Amino acid sequence: MIASEAINDNRSISPLLPELLTKRASESDTPEVFTDIYRDDTNIAIWQRKLSDELALAVDDILKTGVRVKVAEAVTVQSVNATLCNALGASSAVMRLSEDITLLVDMFCCLFDLKEVGLRLTALDRAMCPRFHFDRIPCRLVTTYHGVATEWLPHQLVDRSKLGSGNQGKSDEQSGLFDSTDDIRQLSQGDVGLLKGEFWHNNEGAGLVHRSPAQSQDSINERRLLLTLDFINN
Repeated sequence: MIASEAINDNRSISPLLPELLTKRASESDTPEVFTDIYRDDTNIAIWQRKLSDELALAVDDILKTGVRVKVAEAVTVQSVNATLCNALGASSAVMRLSEDITLLVDMFCCLFDLKEVGLRLTALDRAMCPRFHFDRIPCRLVTTYHGVATEWLPHQLVDRSKLGSGNQGKSDEQSGLFDSTDDIRQLSQGDVGLLKGEFWHNNEGAGLVHRSPAQSQDSINERRLLLTLDFINN
């Protein structure tokens, strides 16, 4: 099902004052949704997809081998496969995962006219960024191949004065950053999100607020396999 969610607060819209923009999530079951990230009123674009059984099994196989998954490299579309095989081995499971990541790198490069991107692929057994925050970047692609996925807050439901030191030592749930835990949105495993950051043109004060989800450390089944793609400053 294709869906698009808009959250309005009846405030005036100005391209010079991003904090006054009505920010929305654009969601679809096709990757064409990614072009919506160029809209001034959109700060997250989500391709809602379900991993194929073949890809899900490949990811499970990689995690069950116990191989250390921590890849952080600058890559081109052509170099993704070699980078992953050098880091993780050239098994059929790694090759299948590499095919999907190559596709996402190609999409990211085409969308933003990039020749290379910063790729991070990490297996996590604990939350990497457990507090809500925004990123000082133009835009980031995130997808979770295994485990629980990224949590985020709609722009109009955030009191940004409570971010960072503004929380006065209180948890996100107690600081007043948002009114209710019902305000928290979450990507699903397999979803691919484009998260607009503070360094996107005219987006200062409106970078998407998000965090890593809490994780159980009881078993390998709770491990999270996270991919992010970023712009590279040359």
